[in-house]
Amino acid sequence: MGNEAVAAFANFAPIILMLLIFYFLLYRPQKKAREERDAMLSSLKVGSRVITIGGIYGTIVSLTDEIVRLKVADNVEIEMARGSINGLTEEKNV
Repeated sequence: MGNEAVAAFANFAPIILMLLIFYFLLYRPQKKAREERDAMLSSLKVGSRVITIGGIYGTIVSLTDEIVRLKVADNVEIEMARGSINGLTEEKNV
């Protein structure tokens, strides 16, 4: 009975090894990046300078849980989904 258990484990060892590799190389880094992005999106505040996924730079004028209003030029404001913010940028006048 001991030999059968070792043989069964030997058959599943490559599958278990592949699952561990996928977990450490794919799942964990993606989870970490998602958590960092969620933290960045939740830390947005009025006056923050951001860049959108589309490459538009702007300053946050107002925001809700789902919508961000950006000032992109003098007298030009656009509304975007909060999830379309790609990241924060440094404060500089463009």
